[in-house]
Amino acid sequence: MSHTTSTDPFVIAGKTYSSRLLVGTGKYKDFDETRKAIDVSGAEIITVAIRRTNIGQDPNQPSLLDFVPPSEFTLLPNTAGCYTADDAVRTLRLARELLDGHNLVKLEVLGDPDNLFPNMPETLKAAKVLVDEGFDVMVYCADDPIQCKMLEDIGCIAIMPLASLIGSGMGIINPWNLRLIIDQSSVPVLVDAGVGTASDATVAMELGCDGILMNTAIAGAKDPILMAAAMKHGVLAGRQAYLAGRIPRKYYDADPSSPTEGLIHSR
Repeated sequence: MSHTTSTDPFVIAGKTYSSRLLVGTGKYKDFDETRKAIDVSGAEIITVAIRRTNIGQDPNQPSLLDFVPPSEFTLLPNTAGCYTADDAVRTLRLARELLDGHNLVKLEVLGDPDNLFPNMPETLKAAKVLVDEGFDVMVYCADDPIQCKMLEDIGCIAIMPLASLIGSGMGIINPWNLRLIIDQSSVPVLVDAGVGTASDATVAMELGCDGILMNTAIAGAKDPILMAAAMKHGVLAGRQAYLAGRIPRKYYDADPSSPTEGLIHSR
């Protein structure tokens, strides 16, 4: 993806990245498979569930940092598993301590353990506290344009509406809301949750998303390494198609692809 970076930069918290694909680290069979999938995906920003993954909390267990070191990747600690603003803020304060003052974080506050839909009042509350404390907050949220604008106004550096429920693989359920969010936002908009396959990633990027974060779609595939490669190409193809500008849809007006002028007609 690097050949587009100079003309189409992807900037998060002041740093430019070549890849618009962000990936998670959960649900793989082991850390070795995690690293292989990350390498194939080309991702540079890697999200880590602080409450579920060892990054130094337990010195007696293998640490993800031995396989995905901060010297090679930008780590994005997240608050997966948090159901209140207080829990989310506490978790990210711990992450900043474990990662030597790291400020870039992904906030998610869940509202229901069955569907993992975001609790937006608690999300807004936590976002305000974290921004005031100097965190660079990327935020998982509902595909609600009004609440997305509120999060941007609070100071979140990236808005991350769900395409569909976490882990569902249903793809983009409401592209119209997503376009409203993209059109109104002055910060990056990334789809977070619901992507199932490479075509879902392509559609999200063609709509104008700045990037995509995914975990289950890769880690849960029959062949995670091959799916990681497919997602890399899907994101790139979608972004290039968005920049190229698709032809308008014409439902009742066919337009031949070759010129009609100067044709030799039979008599």
